[in-house]
Amino acid sequence: MIVEPSGQACGATIRGIDLSGPLDDALVAAIRAEWLRHRVLAFADQAMNDDALERFTLAMGGFGFDPFFEPIPGRKNIAAILREPDEKAPIFAESWHSDWSFLPRPPAGTCLMAIEVPPTGGDTLFADQVAAFAALPEQRKAYLRSLTAIHSAALAYAPDGTYGEKDQALGRSMAIRPDDSAREHFAHPLVNLHPETGEEALFSTMGYIVGIEGMVLLWDNRAVLHKATGGYEGHRRELHRTTVAAPG
Repeated sequence: MIVEPSGQACGATIRGIDLSGPLDDALVAAIRAEWLRHRVLAFADQAMNDDALERFTLAMGGFGFDPFFEPIPGRKNIAAILREPDEKAPIFAESWHSDWSFLPRPPAGTCLMAIEVPPTGGDTLFADQVAAFAALPEQRKAYLRSLTAIHSAALAYAPDGTYGEKDQALGRSMAIRPDDSAREHFAHPLVNLHPETGEEALFSTMGYIVGIEGMVLLWDNRAVLHKATGGYEGHRRELHRTTVAAPG
Protein backbone atom coordinates (compact mmCIF):
# COMPACT_ATOMS: atom_id res chain seq x y z
CA MET A 1 0.00 0.00 0.00
CA ILE A 2 1.44 3.35 -1.08
CA VAL A 3 0.34 6.44 0.87
CA GLU A 4 0.80 9.86 -0.74
CA PRO A 5 -0.02 12.67 1.72
CA SER A 6 -1.62 15.72 0.15
CA GLY A 7 0.78 18.12 1.84
CA GLN A 8 -2.22 20.10 3.07
CA ALA A 9 -3.92 20.11 6.47
CA CYS A 10 -5.58 16.76 5.74
CA GLY A 11 -5.92 14.15 3.03
CA ALA A 12 -3.88 11.44 1.32
CA THR A 13 -4.08 9.32 -1.84
CA ILE A 14 -3.81 5.54 -1.48
CA ARG A 15 -2.36 3.47 -4.33
CA GLY A 16 -1.28 -0.11 -4.84
CA ILE A 17 -4.30 -1.88 -3.33
CA ASP A 18 -7.45 -3.40 -4.83
CA LEU A 19 -10.77 -2.73 -3.06
CA SER A 20 -12.89 -4.63 -5.58
CA GLY A 21 -12.72 -7.98 -3.79
CA PRO A 22 -12.49 -9.41 -0.26
CA LEU A 23 -10.54 -7.34 2.25
CA ASP A 24 -8.31 -9.07 4.80
CA ASP A 25 -7.98 -7.86 8.38
CA ALA A 26 -4.42 -6.61 7.96
CA LEU A 27 -5.35 -4.41 4.99
CA VAL A 28 -8.42 -3.04 6.78
CA ALA A 29 -6.32 -2.20 9.84
CA ALA A 30 -3.74 -0.43 7.66
CA ILE A 31 -6.43 1.58 5.86
CA ARG A 32 -8.10 2.52 9.13
CA ALA A 33 -4.79 3.73 10.57
CA GLU A 34 -4.24 5.98 7.55
CA TRP A 35 -7.85 7.21 7.72
CA LEU A 36 -7.40 8.29 11.32
CA ARG A 37 -4.03 9.88 10.50
CA HIS A 38 -5.06 11.79 7.36
CA ARG A 39 -8.86 12.12 7.96
CA VAL A 40 -9.65 11.96 4.22
CA LEU A 41 -8.45 9.19 1.87
CA ALA A 42 -8.74 9.00 -1.94
CA PHE A 43 -8.30 5.46 -3.32
CA ALA A 44 -6.91 5.77 -6.84
CA ASP A 45 -7.18 3.34 -9.77
CA GLN A 46 -10.07 1.28 -8.40
CA ALA A 47 -12.60 -0.77 -10.37
CA MET A 48 -15.35 -1.16 -7.79
CA ASN A 49 -19.07 -1.86 -8.03
CA ASP A 50 -21.81 -1.40 -5.45
CA ASP A 51 -21.11 -4.81 -3.91
CA ALA A 52 -17.50 -3.74 -3.33
CA LEU A 53 -18.63 -0.40 -1.89
CA GLU A 54 -20.85 -2.22 0.60
CA ARG A 55 -18.07 -4.66 1.57
CA PHE A 56 -15.69 -1.76 2.12
CA THR A 57 -18.21 0.15 4.24
CA LEU A 58 -18.87 -2.91 6.39
CA ALA A 59 -15.13 -3.42 6.84
CA MET A 60 -14.69 0.20 7.96
CA GLY A 61 -17.35 -0.01 10.66
CA GLY A 62 -20.74 -0.94 9.23
CA PHE A 63 -23.64 0.98 7.75
CA GLY A 64 -24.85 4.14 9.42
CA PHE A 65 -28.34 5.59 9.17
CA ASP A 66 -29.05 7.86 6.17
CA PRO A 67 -32.18 9.91 6.88
CA PHE A 68 -33.95 11.82 4.10
CA PHE A 69 -32.26 9.90 1.26
CA GLU A 70 -34.05 7.23 -0.78
CA PRO A 71 -31.57 4.40 -1.51
CA ILE A 72 -30.86 3.36 -5.08
CA PRO A 73 -32.97 0.45 -6.44
CA GLY A 74 -31.98 -2.93 -5.02
CA ARG A 75 -29.90 -1.49 -2.17
CA LYS A 76 -30.72 -0.48 1.39
CA ASN A 77 -27.61 1.52 2.26
CA ILE A 78 -26.43 3.25 -0.92
CA ALA A 79 -27.73 6.63 -2.03
CA ALA A 80 -26.98 8.37 -5.32
CA ILE A 81 -25.51 11.87 -5.10
CA LEU A 82 -26.80 12.70 -8.54
CA ARG A 83 -27.18 15.76 -10.76
CA GLU A 84 -28.35 15.54 -14.38
CA PRO A 85 -26.88 17.81 -17.10
CA ASP A 86 -30.04 19.88 -17.53
CA GLU A 87 -30.91 20.18 -13.84
CA LYS A 88 -32.00 23.63 -12.64
CA ALA A 89 -32.13 22.98 -8.88
CA PRO A 90 -29.29 24.50 -6.80
CA ILE A 91 -26.11 22.45 -6.27
CA PHE A 92 -26.64 19.93 -3.47
CA ALA A 93 -24.68 20.36 -0.21
CA GLU A 94 -22.90 23.58 -1.21
CA SER A 95 -22.39 24.75 2.38
CA TRP A 96 -19.87 23.51 4.95
CA HIS A 97 -21.28 20.66 7.01
CA SER A 98 -20.60 17.40 8.81
CA ASP A 99 -22.93 14.64 7.59
CA TRP A 100 -25.99 14.05 9.75
CA SER A 101 -24.65 16.01 12.73
CA PHE A 102 -28.28 16.48 13.79
CA LEU A 103 -28.63 12.79 14.72
CA PRO A 104 -28.37 11.76 18.38
CA ARG A 105 -25.32 9.67 17.36
CA PRO A 106 -23.71 11.19 14.24
CA PRO A 107 -21.88 8.80 11.89
CA ALA A 108 -18.13 8.27 11.89
CA GLY A 109 -17.52 8.77 8.18
CA THR A 110 -18.76 8.76 4.62
CA CYS A 111 -17.68 6.84 1.51
CA LEU A 112 -18.11 8.12 -2.05
CA MET A 113 -17.55 5.96 -5.14
CA ALA A 114 -17.32 7.81 -8.44
CA ILE A 115 -19.74 6.48 -11.08
CA GLU A 116 -19.64 9.34 -13.60
CA VAL A 117 -17.34 12.32 -13.15
CA PRO A 118 -17.72 15.60 -15.10
CA PRO A 119 -14.69 16.86 -17.05
CA THR A 120 -14.50 20.02 -14.89
CA GLY A 121 -15.78 21.03 -11.46
CA GLY A 122 -17.72 18.82 -9.09
CA ASP A 123 -15.01 18.69 -6.44
CA THR A 124 -15.60 18.01 -2.75
CA LEU A 125 -13.62 20.28 -0.42
CA PHE A 126 -12.51 19.45 3.11
CA ALA A 127 -11.55 21.56 6.14
CA ASP A 128 -9.58 19.94 8.98
CA GLN A 129 -11.36 20.81 12.21
CA VAL A 130 -8.66 19.28 14.43
CA ALA A 131 -6.11 21.65 12.89
CA ALA A 132 -8.57 24.54 13.10
CA PHE A 133 -9.09 24.02 16.83
CA ALA A 134 -5.40 23.49 17.51
CA ALA A 135 -4.59 26.86 15.89
CA LEU A 136 -6.80 28.80 18.32
CA PRO A 137 -5.46 30.67 21.36
CA GLU A 138 -5.77 28.71 24.61
CA GLN A 139 -8.26 31.17 26.08
CA ARG A 140 -10.52 30.76 23.05
CA LYS A 141 -10.22 26.97 23.21
CA ALA A 142 -11.31 26.98 26.84
CA TYR A 143 -14.35 29.10 26.04
CA LEU A 144 -15.42 26.94 23.07
CA ARG A 145 -15.09 23.76 25.17
CA SER A 146 -17.80 25.16 27.44
CA LEU A 147 -20.38 25.51 24.65
CA THR A 148 -23.07 23.08 23.51
CA ALA A 149 -24.56 23.45 20.03
CA ILE A 150 -28.12 22.66 19.00
CA HIS A 151 -28.30 20.68 15.74
CA SER A 152 -31.37 20.28 13.55
CA ALA A 153 -32.10 19.24 9.97
CA ALA A 154 -35.11 21.57 9.78
CA LEU A 155 -33.48 24.20 7.56
CA ALA A 156 -32.48 21.53 5.04
CA TYR A 157 -34.90 18.59 5.12
CA ALA A 158 -38.19 19.79 6.62
CA PRO A 159 -41.01 20.11 4.05
CA ASP A 160 -40.41 23.87 3.99
CA GLY A 161 -36.61 23.54 4.07
CA THR A 162 -33.94 23.98 1.42
CA TYR A 163 -34.55 20.49 -0.01
CA GLY A 164 -38.26 20.45 0.79
CA GLU A 165 -41.36 20.75 -1.36
CA LYS A 166 -40.28 23.85 -3.33
CA ASP A 167 -36.96 22.23 -4.17
CA GLN A 168 -38.67 19.02 -5.29
CA ALA A 169 -40.81 21.09 -7.66
CA LEU A 170 -37.63 22.21 -9.45
CA GLY A 171 -37.10 18.64 -10.64
CA ARG A 172 -34.06 17.68 -8.55
CA SER A 173 -32.76 14.31 -9.72
CA MET A 174 -31.54 13.20 -6.29
CA ALA A 175 -34.03 11.07 -4.36
CA ILE A 176 -34.40 13.28 -1.28
CA ARG A 177 -37.36 12.57 1.02
CA PRO A 178 -38.01 15.56 3.33
CA ASP A 179 -40.39 15.15 6.28
CA ASP A 180 -41.31 16.70 9.61
CA SER A 181 -38.89 14.53 11.58
CA ALA A 182 -36.25 17.01 10.40
CA ARG A 183 -37.55 19.47 13.01
CA GLU A 184 -36.10 17.46 15.90
CA HIS A 185 -33.21 18.99 17.83
CA PHE A 186 -30.17 17.32 19.38
CA ALA A 187 -27.36 18.83 21.41
CA HIS A 188 -23.66 18.10 20.87
CA PRO A 189 -20.55 19.74 22.38
CA LEU A 190 -19.12 22.41 20.10
CA VAL A 191 -15.69 20.84 20.65
CA ASN A 192 -15.73 17.11 19.97
CA LEU A 193 -13.26 14.64 21.50
CA HIS A 194 -12.49 12.14 18.76
CA PRO A 195 -13.35 8.71 20.22
CA GLU A 196 -10.48 6.89 18.48
CA THR A 197 -7.61 9.39 18.41
CA GLY A 198 -8.44 11.50 21.45
CA GLU A 199 -7.94 14.68 19.43
CA GLU A 200 -10.13 17.71 19.97
CA ALA A 201 -12.00 19.00 16.92
CA LEU A 202 -14.51 21.75 16.28
CA PHE A 203 -17.90 20.17 15.65
CA SER A 204 -19.38 23.20 13.97
CA THR A 205 -21.50 23.10 10.83
CA MET A 206 -23.16 25.96 9.01
CA GLY A 207 -25.87 23.74 7.60
CA TYR A 208 -27.21 22.08 10.76
CA ILE A 209 -26.41 24.14 13.87
CA VAL A 210 -29.38 26.34 14.72
CA GLY A 211 -28.22 27.72 18.04
CA ILE A 212 -25.93 27.50 21.07
CA GLU A 213 -27.27 26.57 24.49
CA GLY A 214 -27.44 29.64 26.68
CA MET A 215 -27.21 32.08 23.77
CA VAL A 216 -29.73 33.87 21.59
CA LEU A 217 -27.95 33.07 18.36
CA LEU A 218 -28.68 31.60 14.93
CA TRP A 219 -26.06 30.64 12.45
CA ASP A 220 -26.77 29.04 9.41
CA ASN A 221 -17.92 15.91 12.39
CA ARG A 222 -15.79 14.50 14.11
CA ALA A 223 -12.70 15.89 12.40
CA VAL A 224 -13.54 17.66 9.10
CA LEU A 225 -16.24 19.69 7.45
CA HIS A 226 -16.92 19.43 3.75
CA LYS A 227 -18.87 21.14 1.00
CA ALA A 228 -19.78 20.41 -2.59
CA THR A 229 -18.89 22.72 -5.46
CA GLY A 230 -20.43 23.39 -8.85
CA GLY A 231 -18.62 24.34 -12.03
CA TYR A 232 -19.79 21.40 -14.14
CA GLU A 233 -23.00 22.81 -15.61
CA GLY A 234 -24.14 20.81 -18.63
CA HIS A 235 -22.46 17.61 -17.44
CA ARG A 236 -23.81 14.70 -15.41
CA ARG A 237 -22.33 13.89 -11.98
CA GLU A 238 -23.15 10.78 -9.93
CA LEU A 239 -21.44 9.27 -6.90
CA HIS A 240 -22.79 6.40 -4.85
CA ARG A 241 -22.59 7.02 -1.14
CA THR A 242 -22.73 5.08 2.11
CA THR A 243 -22.38 6.22 5.72
CA VAL A 244 -20.05 4.52 8.22
CA ALA A 245 -21.46 3.98 11.72
CA ALA A 246 -19.71 5.39 14.79
CA PRO A 247 -17.80 2.78 16.84
CA GLY A 248 -19.17 1.44 20.10
